[in-house]
Amino acid sequence: MEKIKLGIIFGGMSTEHDVSIVSGTSVISNLNKDKYEVFPIYISKDGEWYTYKATNISYKVGDKISNITEIDNPISYLKNLDVVFPILHGLYGEDGSIQGLLELLKIPYVGCHILSSSISMDKAYTKIIFEKAGIKQANYLYLKLLENKYALVHKDFSEELITLDKACEIAEILKYPIFVKPSNSGSSVGIRKATTREEMKEAIKYAGQFDSKILLEEQIIGREIECAVLGNEDVKASCLGEILPSDSFYSFDAKYNNAESKTIISAKMKENLEKQVKELAVKAFKAVDGKGFARVDFFVNEETEEIYINEINTIPGFTEISMYPKLWAHSGISYSELLDKLISLAMK
Repeated sequence: MEKIKLGIIFGGMSTEHDVSIVSGTSVISNLNKDKYEVFPIYISKDGEWYTYKATNISYKVGDKISNITEIDNPISYLKNLDVVFPILHGLYGEDGSIQGLLELLKIPYVGCHILSSSISMDKAYTKIIFEKAGIKQANYLYLKLLENKYALVHKDFSEELITLDKACEIAEILKYPIFVKPSNSGSSVGIRKATTREEMKEAIKYAGQFDSKILLEEQIIGREIECAVLGNEDVKASCLGEILPSDSFYSFDAKYNNAESKTIISAKMKENLEKQVKELAVKAFKAVDGKGFARVDFFVNEETEEIYINEINTIPGFTEISMYPKLWAHSGISYSELLDKLISLAMK
């Protein structure tokens, strides 16, 4: 049988470039080479495209990629492929950019399409969709950075120009601690936890280095629970995983650099709550018109039995320690089988 020409795109121009290298090379290592002729494609931080000669090197976050050769014409190179698996976390990969390019070239690809990718990448707009869907989430404020000024964006989308001090004063209605996040970022990049007005001021300035749209959220007390979803129309939910961060929250460092952070699979909880989390994961995925796969993150308060959605990740980590493949492995689908299913969904 003729092998499927499969492109794996990783790296990219986002702040999650290094994580994408680990995800991409991990996927390449776990593909069934009897089924696929694999074409690894690495995009550098400055947007240059390269072929990658797959090796047995196991990359860690922060390692530099080697064995690459520049691609003279990326468009012609892509047109030679049957299907593409973009494993580009963050901006230009998870926000609809690469999906738009592949749509124009009429190349099937793994994962969510343009609309669902862009909505899910932008936390401010994801929240609006979840509000409409009636999915409970943390109370929040939405700021825009306009040169050296700030605009408070109200629920009706009217904007009120305010100073940074005024923004901090208004935000205190959420009560401390308050989480400050860039709207378009992943892997917890740019996020800080503020417990005082001065900390909040610095956190807003810091988040503004990563995006001009900034969210301020109240803290939700509860277990950090994650659920993987898989499918196009008939969407399935995995077992549940729990995050036990080493830090006061699951920061980038706690995720990738601190061995004290732990994940539990499968997370033990009341049967009715587990069922609700799985149903909400599928509902959230469908609410953003998701396709293929995603990981949906929640906070669950078992005492009050309240479930709050945190976010949806349309290209979740695919490293050996990432929650998405581990959840499906525990649910009976191996890493290689999972890749086969995702590629099959793309080609449909």
